Amino acid sequence: MPNAEVARAAGEAAGPDPVILSLPTVQSIPFVYSSPHSGTFYPPDFLAAARLDHVAIRRSEDSFVDELFAAVPLLGAPLVAARYARAFCDVNREPYELDPAMFEDELPAFANTTSLRVAGGHGTIARVVGAGAEIYRGKLTFAEADRRIRDCYQPYHAALGRLLAETRARFGVAVLIDCHSMPSTGGPLERDSGRARPDIVLGDRYGSACAPELVETATRALQSLGYRVSRNAPYAGGFNTYHYGRPAERLHALQIEINRGLYMDEERLAKKPGFARLAGDLERLVAALSAFAQDRELRPAAE
Repeated sequence: MPNAEVARAAGEAAGPDPVILSLPTVQSIPFVYSSPHSGTFYPPDFLAAARLDHVAIRRSEDSFVDELFAAVPLLGAPLVAARYARAFCDVNREPYELDPAMFEDELPAFANTTSLRVAGGHGTIARVVGAGAEIYRGKLTFAEADRRIRDCYQPYHAALGRLLAETRARFGVAVLIDCHSMPSTGGPLERDSGRARPDIVLGDRYGSACAPELVETATRALQSLGYRVSRNAPYAGGFNTYHYGRPAERLHALQIEINRGLYMDEERLAKKPGFARLAGDLERLVAALSAFAQDRELRPAAE
């Protein structure tokens, strides 16, 4: 968010609703689009506890991704977006992926403290942003983490799960498109460290989360528009992709990672002139996927 918005958010006494729902007048296609990391609201007590400035704290945002997909409701599908920043609460994680070193008290036994995401500092309550900048001045309490999960995480998944269930009930199948952005080069702790990334990465959890024809359709549509497309490298899909992607149950999930260099200045966190073109091309992608959904491969078996 611009600096003025950071200041305005910091001055609000109460936080906004955690979920932004953009709904079509009538849902006409079996898709639900999700933008879990585009939230820009930072509560004032969170900012006060952070050691980072207003730019550094934003390094983990999927900036403007919800805006890139703003046409989705006009094309007949819901768009769900997180309002709170992922640095505050990451809704693309298990509900309790927590790093015990971040907390002054003991975590409950049900917390997942050993995942690779926790080890990297990117749990449900993140320890770092971007390439590894520590967020907090001191330790948190589990009660604080639990409050964020109840107030932000659970409402997001309640809304997303409801829309997917309603979509499957209506169309016989539901497809989640989980929308993200990525730095233009690999970070120092990533496998592709220092290397330029493709324009777009499609993640289907190595073929387990959605029909392969859906990924192939997305790949062809994007390549026809001139984009360099990779599948499952460097990102194969996060929690939302594998949690909701159950093709055997007529529930498919595909993650889309967009190279930030295509549409924004990564240092200034500002849109570039290429933003409008990319948004238009993503609208064409949505239309191509929608047309594919008429294929019987995604429809329930004939009665």
